[in-house]
Amino acid sequence: MFKKVSIDPQSLKRSAAKVAAGLVESGMTVGLGSGTTAAEVVRCLAERVRDEGLKLIGVPTSSATATLARELGIELRDLDDVEALDLNLDGADEVDPDYRLLKGHGGALLREKIVASAARRRVNVVTAEKLVTRLGSTMPVPVEVSHFGLAHTERRLKDLGAETAVRRGDKGQMYVTDGGNVIIDCRFPPIDDPRALDLQLHGVVGVFETGIFVDLCDEVVVARAAGVTIERNRPKP
Repeated sequence: MFKKVSIDPQSLKRSAAKVAAGLVESGMTVGLGSGTTAAEVVRCLAERVRDEGLKLIGVPTSSATATLARELGIELRDLDDVEALDLNLDGADEVDPDYRLLKGHGGALLREKIVASAARRRVNVVTAEKLVTRLGSTMPVPVEVSHFGLAHTERRLKDLGAETAVRRGDKGQMYVTDGGNVIIDCRFPPIDDPRALDLQLHGVVGVFETGIFVDLCDEVVVARAAGVTIERNRPKP
């Protein structure tokens, strides 16, 4: 019998991150996403800065990413200090066949969406289990909301059919984003129309942003046991 080979998930993330970091050319301004996969991309970029003399300006989407990038020697700027981004590199919690994303498990969805919207080219880096037929298949939809009126906002989200949970930290404290907001994780059945649901959620007063990303992904770097591929979002005929 053949022995089943176990693939280390961290090794797959690292492989995908290395390919994504290889897309950066000297002189680029690059959006740096948040989360464990995005952190691997930052580390791979820092290695290129050190070993190859790569020159880039990074625009971080969270304080955690900014801290890591500074520690590793990557030059940073705030988004408003640059005209545009040449490239945005970020992870994703789910990716559907139309390159729509579910993001926000790391809590930086508002800033991630702003940065992605400012980039000329948007690349998301995932391992194969993040590919789903419909968004919401494995993850709830994170919704960033005002702390003021939280209970009222949560009730409105329940009225849309969501099973809700206010996000908490490791010690049970309410999770607060870098912008000082709260996240309500909303569990829906697998989503048939992500754009329509995103509009519905935005119609609730108190909602700042959702983790549904539509028309914000040009390419996906996917790590599988067999290797890493770059899959491009091509216009439908």
